[in-house]
Parts: sequence; C-alpha cells; structure tokens
Amino acid sequence: MKVGTKSVLFGAHCFIIHPIFVFAAWWKLFGFPWDPRLWLAFIVHDLGYWGKPNMDGPEGETHVELGANIMFWLCEVPRTIFKDINKLPDEELFKWYNFSLYHSRYYAKKNEALPSKLCFADKLSFALTPRWLYLPMVNATGEIHEYLKNAKKAETKHWKPVEGQKVWHAQLCEYMIKWVEEHKDGSIDTWTNANRHAITESGVWQ
Repeated sequence: MKVGTKSVLFGAHCFIIHPIFVFAAWWKLFGFPWDPRLWLAFIVHDLGYWGKPNMDGPEGETHVELGANIMFWLCEVPRTIFKDINKLPDEELFKWYNFSLYHSRYYAKKNEALPSKLCFADKLSFALTPRWLYLPMVNATGEIHEYLKNAKKAETKHWKPVEGQKVWHAQLCEYMIKWVEEHKDGSIDTWTNANRHAITESGVWQ
C-alpha cells in the first residue's frame, strides 16, 4: 500500500480525523462554517494523496488536484447549469475549485496565486491536532520518515534543522501558528518558495 493511501486511511490526512481539526481551525479563524460546501472541502481536499508513493515528491505535490476537481463538479457545475458559463468570470466559475486547489501554499505560490482560506485552516489544524494522536498516526503509515528527513535540510529565521519527533512536532506547531497569523489577512507569503518546498523544508505539505 502506497504511503499516500495509508496517510488518507489512517495517517496525517486521515479522511475521518483530519477534517475534524480543519473544521475546528476554520471555526477558530473565521467562525462557524455554516456553508455545507465548506464541510465538503474539509473532507475531500486531501483525498488526492490516495495512491501517491510520497508526500512531498513530484507525485505527492499534485494531491490537491483531485479535491479541487471534486469541488468543481459538485459545487460549480450544478449552480451554473442554467447560466452561460462563457459569460461568467473565472473567479466565479472556479471559486470552489480554487478554494480547494490553493489549500497548498506551494501550489498557490507556483501559480502566482494567494493561498485560499482553506489553506490557513488546514495549516492551523496541524497545531490543533494533539501530539499524542498525530505522532502515532504518522508512525503507523511511515510518512514520518519523509517529514523528518526534510526537517533536517534547511535553516532560516523561521526554521531550525531538528532531529527527533517531539522536537520536530513542537517546532512545526509553532511555525504553523505564526505563518497563519502573519498571512491570514492576505499578506504576501515570503516564507514559501515556489521551488516545491516551503522554505522551512519542514516536511508537511498539506
């Protein structure tokens, strides 16, 4: 079973557990998510990890596309069925598609787009997930090895290379909280590099 599939089933991106913490993060940042399309996005945005042989490699980085396509077909197409889509601006036609697609900081940076609100909730959800729950999940899937390997690669003012799961987890929680706080109001993301990895090389690319 591929690591991405395991992550969706019982790892960091578990389709049952992860959406709960994304929901909690959204509520904390933006208020209660009354729109059912938000709940759908919480559930499907990471399903694209299914079948991926890595989390952060060329295959894993495309995981955002499946959720975006699901959002497009379930949320965009039904509401435009009686409209002339040729007359609709892209921001309206692809609203929910982009909402899911750009939950990745990297993907947004690569396409010269701003991260969506889902991105901020997704990143904050990491810090809200208890360590006693998160670490056993990523150890069970084996994805922790990729995360820790990447965590040793870079040193910036936002990230110091670390070893050890608890130290890595603590630093990444702090990093995610600070990144969300600094960028949630639309500030240009100078922490993330368009060359695939966040500058931190922290190993969590959600």
